[in-house]
Amino acid sequence: MRLIVLAILFVVATTNINAQSTTPQNIKVGDVMEIGKPDTPQFKHIDFPRANFIIKKGGIANYKRVVGRKVVVTDIQEKKDGTVVVKIKKTDGKRFFNSHPVVKADLKNALESGELSVL
Repeated sequence: MRLIVLAILFVVATTNINAQSTTPQNIKVGDVMEIGKPDTPQFKHIDFPRANFIIKKGGIANYKRVVGRKVVVTDIQEKKDGTVVVKIKKTDGKRFFNSHPVVKADLKNALESGELSVL
């Protein structure tokens, strides 16, 4: 009986170890991604600035124009709580909303929700 319990615990433990990953899909600096349409009316996992900050910097706050744009990963940071945050910029070198050159995104959640997709 003791042997069966130990075997079951061993199988469960090895399954949990294989399920953990440090960087989702091994994203590296320089990888090209595409911004997708969010599930909700606003982007949750890509940290786009609010409309009033875009307007204050002289930009146009139109979030629909961002969908389908190709972006490149410029920096990857892993926080203490285990989340991976990436900085992204547009591949054409222009600014988001004509005001912000770089934005941050929670990589794992953005990939799962479809806000970002790897090309």
